[in-house]
Amino acid sequence: MPDAPFQDVHELLAKWNAGDEKALEALLPLVYNELHTLAHHHLRRERPDHTLQTTALINEAYLRLVEQGPFQTQNRAHFVALAATVMRQVLVDYARRRRADKRGADCTIRLEDDIAAAQSEDVDVLVLDNALSQLAERDPQQSRIVELRFFAGLTIEETAALLGVSSATVKRDWSMAKAWLSRQIKRGESGNQAGLGKN
Repeated sequence: MPDAPFQDVHELLAKWNAGDEKALEALLPLVYNELHTLAHHHLRRERPDHTLQTTALINEAYLRLVEQGPFQTQNRAHFVALAATVMRQVLVDYARRRRADKRGADCTIRLEDDIAAAQSEDVDVLVLDNALSQLAERDPQQSRIVELRFFAGLTIEETAALLGVSSATVKRDWSMAKAWLSRQIKRGESGNQAGLGKN
């Protein structure tokens, strides 16, 4: 499926922002390839036996976008970043349900990116989500950069343009956020292993 013309996506985003729910339905096929890549990217980091498939993750994210209503999105990249955040929420909720259903079930995510300098490649999804929530309270911009770079797969330049900051600022905040998250993830994992549960 070829990329949709910029104007089509821009017009549909404007309509959705104005409250036209059908605009989101029309927008989905135009950005489907990007969403599919994004969903696949998310699931590739999950445990190998994850039961949620790429198409199911896209569908669940779409349903949540419909349910939550229009968001103010600036452009295609911003919409894809929003979808990435929603997909992350879907996976975190899925991990919580799995853990509740099967006490102590494996809810790890594979961090193949350099976001975690932690020694282990597998990180508990809920530990990661908790660390990201703490980062959002501590530094909202760094948290947003992590979402855009790690979860949405945007480049430093795309992230800078979306946030209205310089590429140098994104690089600096990205490095600081990765180091901080790595420490928090290590603490969260050692807390879980010690039986301390949630931090």
